[in-house]
Amino acid sequence: MKKVLITFGIIAAVVIAFFAMGPFYILNEGEQAVIVQLGKIVSVQENAGLKLRTPFLDNVVRFPKRLMPWDGEPQRIPTKENQFIWVDTTARWRISDPVKFYESVSSLENAYGRLDDVIDSAVRTVISANYLREAVRNSNRLIGTGTKESFQTGDAEGSAVLDQLTQTDVSFENIEKGRRKLSGDMLTIVKGIVPQFGIEVLDIIPRQIKYSDELTESVYNRMIKERNQIAQAFRSYGEGKKAEWMGKLENEKRTVLSEAYTFAETTKGKADAQATRIFSESYGRDASFFDFWRAIESYRLTLPNFSKTLSTDMDYFRYLYGTRGR
Repeated sequence: MKKVLITFGIIAAVVIAFFAMGPFYILNEGEQAVIVQLGKIVSVQENAGLKLRTPFLDNVVRFPKRLMPWDGEPQRIPTKENQFIWVDTTARWRISDPVKFYESVSSLENAYGRLDDVIDSAVRTVISANYLREAVRNSNRLIGTGTKESFQTGDAEGSAVLDQLTQTDVSFENIEKGRRKLSGDMLTIVKGIVPQFGIEVLDIIPRQIKYSDELTESVYNRMIKERNQIAQAFRSYGEGKKAEWMGKLENEKRTVLSEAYTFAETTKGKADAQATRIFSESYGRDASFFDFWRAIESYRLTLPNFSKTLSTDMDYFRYLYGTRGR
């Protein structure tokens, strides 16, 4: 009986020690594992669940099974016409062969390093071999869509004149590939290299293409020049309309002044005639009174302007000092 108990205890101790060494492991969803035994790959586990391994001998190396993003650093790349642009690229990839992946790169950090080299090189190769228009445009839809601006001035003639003055000949060159085709070319280059690392790249997308500083300044200067051209067209049109309206205003002013002068001269002529008639009638009634009245009016207007009078012995003062005037 004692020997049975000892045997049972030994078996129990072995079983407890076996489980204590971790013979089981759990493979989660979205994971895959490479089982390495003494440096040699013995199996690959791709299905989630509870798995069995040999303690002390088997090393479980886990890798993600899901799609993973790759984000590159922006690169300053010259195009075929030697214009520099900044290209910021992103991609999606996954581990397609965990055995090759473990043998070639071993870890995700090393994989990202390899992808940096391969994808950045492919992006630079494709961008530098094509014109700028191929990288920034995706189709020829802009051609023939009518990019000329139209300005309204309130009258059809003025709008037509402004349209003629501000007309800019904007032409777009045909593209042969486009941005989507360039992305495909990048992917083709990368797909020819990364399978040896057990990696599959699904797509490569230039998420941002930005002009370099010198090219941006050139684009801004061209935009400023176009806006200045349109502003000058407005100024020219405004100056022309101003001259036109000033001419009309001057003509109307002359017409009004001419009519007013004619009316004033006519009125003055009638008034003078009426005054002459009244004077004549008054003179005819009493000539002496008329002479007296004219002399008094003359004194009232002229004497205040005299600083001194040297003599009053003249016919002009006859109504002031003469016996006839008294």
